[in-house]
Amino acid sequence: MEYKVSKNKKNIVIFHILCTFNNIIITLSDIKGNSIYWATASSVGFKGFKKSTPYAAQTAAEKVGRYAYDKNFKEAKIFIKGGGAGRDHAIRGIFNCGVDILSISDVTTTPHNGCRVKKARRN
Repeated sequence: MEYKVSKNKKNIVIFHILCTFNNIIITLSDIKGNSIYWATASSVGFKGFKKSTPYAAQTAAEKVGRYAYDKNFKEAKIFIKGGGAGRDHAIRGIFNCGVDILSISDVTTTPHNGCRVKKARRN
């Protein structure tokens, strides 16, 4: 499916960044949530422990950012999730491609009551 840019309507896209401790997944979607393009640190060419580095996150983000810029998606919102090392570098990679960032939202889930306590040991 090819996305066309209309002249009288603003084209705003959403970057979903999932930054885990082992990998990073960056998905480009439209306002309705339909996925347009995606990249991971693995798909860019990093293997093993190098996938979880900030440089791998920035490289994957630049790949998706370049695609968005080439398709004339100039404005974007960012939803970032997870606690990995490449969170800030992924945002920087998108910004370096020339995409204007309208908002950055952290949607990381937080536990509200913690884990269940282990049973006491019987003697």
